[in-house]
Amino acid sequence: MPLERFHPAVSSWFKTHFTEPTNCQQAAWPAILDGRNTLIAAPTGSGKTLAAFLAAIDQMVQTGIDHGLEERTYILYISPLKALSNDIQRNLEQPLEGISTGLLERGYPDINIQAKVRTGDTPTSARTAMAKRPPHILVTTPESLYILLTSDSGRRMLKTVDTVIVDEIHALVHSKRGSHLSISLERLAHLTEQKLTRIGLSATQKPIESIAQFLIGNKAKLADCVITDSGHRRA
Repeated sequence: MPLERFHPAVSSWFKTHFTEPTNCQQAAWPAILDGRNTLIAAPTGSGKTLAAFLAAIDQMVQTGIDHGLEERTYILYISPLKALSNDIQRNLEQPLEGISTGLLERGYPDINIQAKVRTGDTPTSARTAMAKRPPHILVTTPESLYILLTSDSGRRMLKTVDTVIVDEIHALVHSKRGSHLSISLERLAHLTEQKLTRIGLSATQKPIESIAQFLIGNKAKLADCVITDSGHRRA
């Protein structure tokens, strides 16, 4: 079971709220935990977002227990819709709070993972606060990512990212927004101080390989991406 690789506080939170992992979660978690680029293709309601986030959160929990979390951004989540970005922040609060409680109950130190949204509607005061104290998880849009990459403070925040999650990636591939995003992803990969793990969330598409290639970039080989298509994993 993939849940066995998670920290007990993480797996316990999941088991409290869900009967069992969905097919796409079971297929994706091992690849993400191994640091592989991963494209999760499955219908709406199949648990794609949690498949991406829970594995990434577990890695932060493990790091926090072993070394303590640094005051830096670990995960970048890119959503094509501003409203969806706000929904994701709300959806993150429940697992983060539950996992934090589980850690304390097991005698571990409190690991306070912070998630913040940065879009064109974010007030200047909030942007300034993020620049001074970066969130562990940054939720943003393709356009705001582009702007962050053009500023000194934005690049300082983004250079520490080790996992980038692109939601609804199929909606971006064949558009001007997608062209801009592909460039931003390459700039991000060039900027980061460590290997960047890319995770894409997509509705089932044909050919799904074209979505995977967009995720990892034209210079990378398709074999560098694990594709989980409706729960069936293939490298």
